[in-house]
Amino acid sequence: MQTKFTLLEIAAHIGAELHGDPSVVISSINTLGQASDGQITFLDNPRYRKYLPDTKASAVILTKNDQDACVTNVLITNNPYLAYAKIAALFDRKPKITAGIHPTAIIGEHCQIDPSASIGPYSVIGADVIIHAGVCVGAHCVVNEESVIGAHSRLWDNVKVYQHVIIGEHVIIHSGAVIGCDGFGNANEQGKWIKVPQLGGVRIGNEVEIGANTTIDRGALGDTIIEYGVRLDNQIQIAHNVQIGAHTAIAACTGIAGSTKVGKYCLIGGGVGISGHIEIADKVMITGMSGVTNSIKQAGIYSSTMPVMPQQEWWKALAYFRKIAEIVKKWRKLEKFIKNNSIESEK
Repeated sequence: MQTKFTLLEIAAHIGAELHGDPSVVISSINTLGQASDGQITFLDNPRYRKYLPDTKASAVILTKNDQDACVTNVLITNNPYLAYAKIAALFDRKPKITAGIHPTAIIGEHCQIDPSASIGPYSVIGADVIIHAGVCVGAHCVVNEESVIGAHSRLWDNVKVYQHVIIGEHVIIHSGAVIGCDGFGNANEQGKWIKVPQLGGVRIGNEVEIGANTTIDRGALGDTIIEYGVRLDNQIQIAHNVQIGAHTAIAACTGIAGSTKVGKYCLIGGGVGISGHIEIADKVMITGMSGVTNSIKQAGIYSSTMPVMPQQEWWKALAYFRKIAEIVKKWRKLEKFIKNNSIESEK
């Protein structure tokens, strides 16, 4: 893989306007404050603009508004972060994929594995599994019976895929993820829990990325569905029969309870808890650590957290919270008293 590019090549790759020496060679990327000669960086967040006048980078990706403050070569674009993402792909050095099945892998009966696919050491592929062209299954992965993995998808080491799971094309699933485990279904009979069989599956659309140690439960009846282009961070819990709309992105440690439907183009922050059997509209943003207990029917930004405060202030606030019911009761009595006295005075 080529690891050095001229500024002219990089500008053409991202469609940026180049101001400076087009022959400068770039060998890597770094942050604005730490970049040195031979490296390219970017400015997207205004809080880092203070590093711009003193940067040692050979080039900076920025908007036209920040050009005058830069002391080196610049690539001007309307979206520096997007440009950075495209340039980072040029320098991304993933392990080389070697087509074929490793001798230590175990392959079940009646599988259809494309010759261009790669099955890593000690992986186990169950019966009747279909693995399409260019798929890479890492070491110690398990893909259970009658599952399908679409073309050019990648399962990093130690991914577990249960039975009857359909994974689309160009999907990335990171280490430790579990796809298609049983949902949390239990019925109570005289104090004893009776397991509810989970009869559905999981369907994952094309170009989805699933973070490390994320779990996606299979449907109880019908499938759990992750639509096209969804991004799931690490350590997320997706319960049975959840549906996540196309291009939605969810940050780490969020949990979504069963049968909830999340719309398209939503942004959900880290540590959000979402109750079951509700719906969230398209283009909703939920800030980190929020709790969602009811459906959200309109696009917008929603929050329910209380920012951190000094401990003594929090204890005082907590004392007030505990008295809210009593305060409201007294307030209503006062309102009633004022209203009655106003009526009497008017007479």
